[in-house]
Formats: sequence, structure tokens, C-alpha cells
Amino acid sequence: MKAAPKTGAVGRSAAAGRTAAKKATAKKTTAAKKAAPEEAAAKKTVAGKKAVVTKKSATPAASGSGAPAESRAALVRRARRINRELAEVYPYAHPELDFENPFQLLVATVLSAQTTDLRVNQTTPALFEAYPTPEDMAAADPERLEQLIRPTGFFRAKARSLLGLSAALRDDFGGEVPGRLQDLVTLPGVGRKTANVVLGNAFGVPGITVDTHFQRLVRRWRWTAETDPEKIEAEVCALFPKSDWTMLSHRVIFHGRRICHSRKPACGACPIAPLCPAYGEGETDPEKARKLLKYEKGGLPGQRLKPPPDFPGPPAPPLGAE
Repeated sequence: MKAAPKTGAVGRSAAAGRTAAKKATAKKTTAAKKAAPEEAAAKKTVAGKKAVVTKKSATPAASGSGAPAESRAALVRRARRINRELAEVYPYAHPELDFENPFQLLVATVLSAQTTDLRVNQTTPALFEAYPTPEDMAAADPERLEQLIRPTGFFRAKARSLLGLSAALRDDFGGEVPGRLQDLVTLPGVGRKTANVVLGNAFGVPGITVDTHFQRLVRRWRWTAETDPEKIEAEVCALFPKSDWTMLSHRVIFHGRRICHSRKPACGACPIAPLCPAYGEGETDPEKARKLLKYEKGGLPGQRLKPPPDFPGPPAPPLGAE
């Protein structure tokens, strides 16, 4: 026997419930259909952003936190390639202080603090004529010495250093400049930077010269993130064979003075731009960048009054003849 159909209030209530359920299901289906295109568009946008980030990260000169981490091996390869490229650009790289013996180089390097090598080179001819040896300089009248080195700035402090180191050379080293780092740094006014300049260029002992140009460039090239000169020296030394250290210093400093300037690097005229993570910090337009070049790269005199024979630019003028 078939069950009798429900009638009355109970039947009407059940029917109303079924109708409400159908309406609710229909609303969910409609909402889902509307949401689907929006979700698809959102996913497409996110995917597009990811693609852009990935593309930017793959750019060789990309900089900033979005760039992929460089392995140690890749860093060493890039650093050494930069050194090779600079060797081709500056085959004549050399110390830009005029000197004829270790004592003159030591004195000139002490004087070069907080001034240009050009100003030192314009000042030292008269200085070395008056005091050609450590014994002569140790016995100098302080006021006369100060007046001779005044053009280099901070002349009182520098005069004290010159008198002190000359007396130490006379009394402790027989009037000769020592050829060891541990001895040089005991002299007044002589730190590791000055000692490495003297060792590398007067004695042929390899060393890294961490001056302001060197610090700026090796950080731009991401050879190191250090700011302390001794730590910078240690990290850069580890990237190169010892035999490269002295000439590497000259090439980096040459490049910093001529092209990769502090305030406005000439990126558009830089021969190692493809290897530089900081490309774009300066002027990238080639014509405008060429106008920023200094010394022989800009057709101007170098810093030495007596440059080496293979130097491509004219010598610097003597003091008062600029």
C-alpha cells in the first residue's frame, strides 16, 4: 500500500523547507560563478608579478635585495675578471706620488692624507731639496717644515709626524726605511695603508692599499660589505693571489679617480659596467658620462709632475702654475 500524501500544516511546512533549500543552493551557485572570474584574474595578477620579479632577478647588473645571492666561486671569478679588465684599461697604472727612494715615498704618503696626490707632488720638490735624508728632516726647524708642507693641509700635525718618523728612522733603523710591515707601523703617522704603499712600491712586497677610492669601489662591486679598512683588506686579499695585490690596488684607485667617482660615477663610460652590481648609480648616458671623466681619461694632466714614460697624459704642472 502506498503511503498517503502529507496534507495540512505539516505538508506545507516540508514543502516550504525544500523550496528554501533550493533557493539557497541556487544563490551559492550564482555567487561561485561570479567569484570564479575574479579569482582567476587575481591568480593571473599574482603570477604576473612573480614573473616580473623573476625576470628582474635574472638581470646581470641587478642590485638590491631582489638580486639572487652570489656564490663564493662566482664572486671570485667576477672579481678577477674585473681586475683583468682594469689591467687592459690602465696598463700604465702606477703609484701617483713622485718619489725617488723609500724615504721620499714614505714622506709623500704621510703628506697625502686628506689631500690629493697632485698637491703633494707639487709640494715635495722643495721639501726634499731642503731635507733629503731622515737625519736632515729630524733636525729641521718645526716652523720652517710647517711652512714647506702647508699646501697639503693639516700641516702642523703632519710636521709632527714627519719629525717623529725621521727621528725614529735615524735612531732605530740606521737612517733607512725598514722593509717590514711590523717595523713601519711603529713609526709616527704610519698605519697599514701607508706601510703597504711603501712596501709594495719601494720594496716589491705585495700589499693592498685601502684608501677612500679603494673602499668605495670594492663595496660598490660587492667584493665586501665591511667598512673597517683592515677587514676590507683581509677580505679582498682572499679573492686574489698575493702577486696581484699591489697592481690591483693601483688599478682600482686609478678607476676610482678617473671614472667611478664618489658623487657621480660615469657609468655610461665605464668599461666594466656589465660586471658592476651598482651600475646606474651614476650618469648612464654615454655622452654625458664622458664629460665626467678626469685626468688623462678626460684629456687632462695626471697627478704626477714626473709620470712614468708610458703614461698617456701630460704631466701635472708645478705649484702655482695651474
